[in-house]
Amino acid sequence: MKPAAVPGAAALARLTASRRQRNLVAGGVLLGLCLVLMLLSLGAGAFAIAPGRVAEILLARLGSGPAELLDSREALVVLNIRMPRLLLGALVGAALAISGALMQGLFRNPLADPGLVGVSAGAGLAAAATIVLGDRLLAGMGMKLPFVALPFGAFFGGLVSTLALYLIATREGRTSVATMLLAGVALGALAGSLTGLLAYISDDRQLRDLTFWSMGSLGGASWSKLSVVAPIILPLLFAVPFLARGLNALMLGEAEAFHLGIPVQRIKALAVVLVALSVGASVAAAGVIGFVGIVVPHLIRLLIGPDHRLLLPLSAIGGAALLVGADIVARLIVVPAELPIGIVTAFIGAPFFLWLLLRRGRIAES
Repeated sequence: MKPAAVPGAAALARLTASRRQRNLVAGGVLLGLCLVLMLLSLGAGAFAIAPGRVAEILLARLGSGPAELLDSREALVVLNIRMPRLLLGALVGAALAISGALMQGLFRNPLADPGLVGVSAGAGLAAAATIVLGDRLLAGMGMKLPFVALPFGAFFGGLVSTLALYLIATREGRTSVATMLLAGVALGALAGSLTGLLAYISDDRQLRDLTFWSMGSLGGASWSKLSVVAPIILPLLFAVPFLARGLNALMLGEAEAFHLGIPVQRIKALAVVLVALSVGASVAAAGVIGFVGIVVPHLIRLLIGPDHRLLLPLSAIGGAALLVGADIVARLIVVPAELPIGIVTAFIGAPFFLWLLLRRGRIAES
């Protein structure tokens, strides 16, 4: 006799196949959008270069085109100025988006974001202290502050902010979202006031650098800066997906995750360190850029659901696409000048955050 069919098994299989196909299409569209924006980014700016010409230059660089093309002015702009800027923007966007997804998974709330809860402000404060105090200390010794000091300083600030936030918002194993948001506002205000104090005692050159950190910009991108930041961010991007199973279990609650065999405390500690590293390196490289970590993961969650096995890698691609696109807008909106990219992301993210708050309020009332 044939085994009896399980009721609804065929419908469940069709639903699973449909969801898998939808997720595959969403991932392909997102990746394609990111690649198109990257190609446009290499040609956008005060010195505009057509996408076709950019493609020719890239092919020539790969050895599939005329070598004399690499000596042109356009090739110099594309390969030495805009390419490191593009790669830095993609790395920072991916790191910020994944940091937001990690914090939302850790706190089990889509409102969590490194910029909103003070982590970015803490990293920015540490970077400011490194610029002002570290520069003065080394200047007295006749030395110059190395750029490599900024990621480590910003990482330390982001780590302290994340740990303080978690300790304040967690009581008896439960994290209060309201306490988290209020504590984040307080930590951000405190970090902002201390950063203002550092700006007050800084000289003109240091003040220009501090202004760069506070608004966020990719204008200082270079191959040397990228060579310092990439070895920090890239391993994090590859390590984060291994937390997906633990974060999926944490969605059920910490006690339930523990009974499923998930090392809850290890997952939480690793998530905190990865967020601090990602935000610290991003702030050191491009300054304080807000709202990427809340906009991208939430949109990806609406598209493919809450499964972190897909949410984390697609958030990285979406974060890269968002920041590359925002950088294009920043370069074109006030040509020949350049708008700080943090202003563009705030213009996108602030209305989105208000919409998210209103939407959650309507859901809670219904």
